[in-house]
Amino acid sequence: MENSMDRMKARLKTPEGRPEYGNRKSVVVPVFGIIKEVLKCRRFLLRGMKKAKGEWTLACMAYNLKRMNILKTLHERKHPGRG
Repeated sequence: MENSMDRMKARLKTPEGRPEYGNRKSVVVPVFGIIKEVLKCRRFLLRGMKKAKGEWTLACMAYNLKRMNILKTLHERKHPGRG
């Protein structure tokens, strides 16, 4: 039986797989870095899957609110008076 690592290695060898995997660096990985470094969410404080999921949801919500605020600020600077 193949595991996920074997499937990923096989997929990377295909012409479609390489650019798709390369996209991951610019889309997904920075989000985890920001959550860990900027938001200081390096480990879960609560025990149990349900509580850890709730904690992760809060971290993701904090990231999204931070990102929305940055985008709103940039928009207001670019288009003053439009709100």
